[in-house]
Parts: sequence; C-alpha cells; structure tokens
Amino acid sequence: MRGVHSVVDDIRRNVFTEVAKIAYEGGDYSRVDLIPYKLVSRKGGTYRHDIFLERAVVQERVRLACGLPVEPIDVRAPASAGIKEAVEADNNFFEEPLVNVVTFACNACPPNQVRITDNCQGCISHPCMNVCPKDAIWIDENQHSVIDQDKCIKCGRCVKQCPYQAISHIERPCAAACGMDAIESDENGCAKINYDKCVSCGMCLVNCPFAAIADKSQILQVISAMKEHKVVACVAPAFVGQFGKDATPAKLKTAMRMLGFDDVVEVAIGADLCTIQEAHDFIEEVPAKIPWMGTSCCPAWSMMVKKAFPQFKENISMALTPMVITARVVKNKYPDVRICFIGPCAAKKLEANRRTVRSEVDYVLTFEELQGMFDAKSIDFATLEADPADNMNEGTAMGRGFAVSGGVAGAVAEALQHIAPDREVKIEQAAGLKECQKMIFMARAGKRDGYLLEGMACPGGCVAGAGTIAPIMQETAHVKQFAKEAPVVSCVDSPYADELKNVEE
Repeated sequence: MRGVHSVVDDIRRNVFTEVAKIAYEGGDYSRVDLIPYKLVSRKGGTYRHDIFLERAVVQERVRLACGLPVEPIDVRAPASAGIKEAVEADNNFFEEPLVNVVTFACNACPPNQVRITDNCQGCISHPCMNVCPKDAIWIDENQHSVIDQDKCIKCGRCVKQCPYQAISHIERPCAAACGMDAIESDENGCAKINYDKCVSCGMCLVNCPFAAIADKSQILQVISAMKEHKVVACVAPAFVGQFGKDATPAKLKTAMRMLGFDDVVEVAIGADLCTIQEAHDFIEEVPAKIPWMGTSCCPAWSMMVKKAFPQFKENISMALTPMVITARVVKNKYPDVRICFIGPCAAKKLEANRRTVRSEVDYVLTFEELQGMFDAKSIDFATLEADPADNMNEGTAMGRGFAVSGGVAGAVAEALQHIAPDREVKIEQAAGLKECQKMIFMARAGKRDGYLLEGMACPGGCVAGAGTIAPIMQETAHVKQFAKEAPVVSCVDSPYADELKNVEE
C-alpha cells in the first residue's frame, strides 16, 4: 500500500487539517465535535455505507489527532471530552499507548491462513497434497483440494507448487506489516495490539486498508504553544521532497515561519554529532567490552532489541539520538524556547514521551501532520516566495544521509576513517524489524563480531516512516541529491562539532 495514494490517506489528512484549523482559530475547542459531520456529510456514508459508523470512526480519529485516548465502545462521549485539559496540560505529553485500534473500524480481516481458491482445477497430480508436510490437504468428491486449517502450518509449500496459482496465503495487512508479531485478535476477531511487544513503529497504521489504526498527535498542543511561546522546529533529514517538487528547503523554512515557528533547524546537525559519538563508542567498546555495537538513532529498532533480545541491550550505542542532540544544541543557545521535532517517524513520539527526553523535546509531529497545518493555512508552495536567508546549509552530506537505509552506518564508517584510520570496521544494515531480527540472530550466533549493526524499523529507512507523504523510492532520490548539495561532506568537519562536549554533559 505504501506510495499509492488512497482514501485512507485522505481520511487521515483531512482530520489533521480540520484539527489544525480549529487550533489556529482558537476559542472554543469543543468545535472539534463538528468535524465528523463536516467530513462525513453524504447520506449513507462515503466509504462504509453507514453514515453513523463513518462519523463514529472519524470522531475517534479526531480524538487521537487531539492527543486524546480512544473512548471505550460502551462509553458515549463527544470528541471534545477532555480536550481542554489536553491543551492546557503542563507536560505537553500524551498518555500511552501511542498507537491505537479503533475497534469498530476494523474489518476483522481473516487471520494468517492458506486457502484454496476457485481457480483449483482438480488436477490428478495434486502437487499441493504431495508436498504438504503435515497432511493438511485432502481431495474432495470433485477432485478439488481442501485444506484442514487445524493441521496447516502456513509453510507455503503448496502455494509455490500449484501450477494454477489456485492457492493463496492471506494475512491481515496490519499483522503482515508488524515486525514484532504484536497484532492479535480480540474476542470478536478484530485486531488488537499487544503492547508488551509493540515498539510503535507505526507500520500497522499505514498498512491498514480500513483506516482502523491511528496514533496520537500533538497538532493542537503545538499550535496552542506557538501563541504563547517561541517554538523552534527541528526537521529530520527526510523532509526534502515530502511536500512536493515546489517545496524547496528555503520555501519550507519560509512556510514554517508562516505557520508560527520562530525558527527551523536541520536535525542533520544532530546526526553529525551522533555519528561522532557512535564512532568514539565503537572504538572504545568493540571488542573490549562488547563483541558488536548497534546504532542508536531509530527508537523502534533499539526498543525491539531491548524487548526481544534483552541480553543485547548493552550492545546498542549509548549515543544520543539526532533528535535529542539537536534539541540540546538549540536549547543551549536559547534556553527558553520550546522544541518541536518534525520527522517521518511515529516512534519518535514515544521517544520524546520518555521522562529522560521530555526536558529536551517538547513536541513531535510527523510530516503528514505538518501537511495538515500547511493545508489549514492554505499555503501553496507553487506560489510561495522564499526568503533568500532561509536556505538550509547546516548539515553535512553524511548527516543528511541518515534518512536512507545504510546512511547511519556509512556515516560512522566514514568518520572512523578520520578519527582512527587504522581501525577496521565491518558494517551491516537491516531495514524492517523482521530483517533486523534476522541480523540479531546472526549476531547471537557469533557471526557479527566486530561489526557495527545499523537497524531501521521501516523498510527503506526513515524515508519510509509512518509519518511520510512521498513515495519511498522518490524520496530516497531526493535525500541523496540533497546530501550531495551539502557544503560539507564528513560529519567530523561539521561546524557544530565543538558543541558535542556541551550536549554530552
């Protein structure tokens, strides 16, 4: 589904836009109660053939977009219930869980199954039955194959052997996208999230075809804060190209000032300093203290290691993430500002929600949520005139490359060539949590000793995060081109390198 625009995208983005409009207008926030009626006005509903169900789903998505929890199905309350407290809360943070299932929007899709379709021709060779290791396939009176679901182990051998492609392996899209096997079923067959396993990567929410999964947003809180405080936006390297071909870096900075941000800073600054930290960590830790080291910048990857492989939690670098480092750099210079990290990642919201990070990062928005703010303000990049002073020249080429799979490990390896040129470093990267787990299995077997392992929760890297807008391949090309345009190549040559001693304290 990724990269193909659909009505599910429209539902998400329309909600963000309407919430942003109300936030900018100010006044009575209970007006969010009217959003479901504005977005679902057609008799009979547009997508679900039931206008009342459709409005109920939108209402819960509105609540999540306001940073509020989903209401239990047996509770009748307006979308605005608790909204005043959410906007005025001193800590600016939401109550977990971050990612939520709107149960009555879930289609209760079939769980993991192998099925015989009507394409079965009843052939006399029956290769499907012959290759089944569990004797789960039998032949009915019409010579058609039938699968005993109680015996089937979903190995897929029959799927590969059928000459008519008459056997299909189906799985819930949300479950298939989850690299942690955190999607389970409730008593009605609807999806539910096992939060003991979930790492909030957000892949389930962007792969659900029924718009039944959503994460909490801080759009309302950010816009409200900008009316009373100076808020600086720290923008992740994957920003370039997200908002269309006309949204140049300079125009984006100008547009964000129009939204109310006091300044815009490249998080590539923090990526550069993170690279230097991880290079030194690698020199000091591997192999003296640990056999291999994992990168630290992807919170879903590091959480996956801690949850699924707790014996290796010390192998993840203790380097601060680019988001936190950039926030510290800005706050060291301007202590009274509030920081809003803007990026492609849902898991960054969870990272910022940790008590150890709250003093650094006040808010987190995704690119998709930022687009809702642009739409609320009717900002058109095609006609927008950029301020010549708004060009972005802060990050190095290697730091900007963090957004693409392999970019983090590549940056650390390049930095080591300057810091310790005689030191050999072997690198491996994995994108997607299932691939990350395979990489850890190899490390557990002792086959990755001396390695720097880069893990990215999203297939393709940050450019494929749950909060992105642009197609992944297109965005990868944009990021690589933007990296080439950087005034400095190596992270060790970053003009902010001297800031590292200040942010480490």
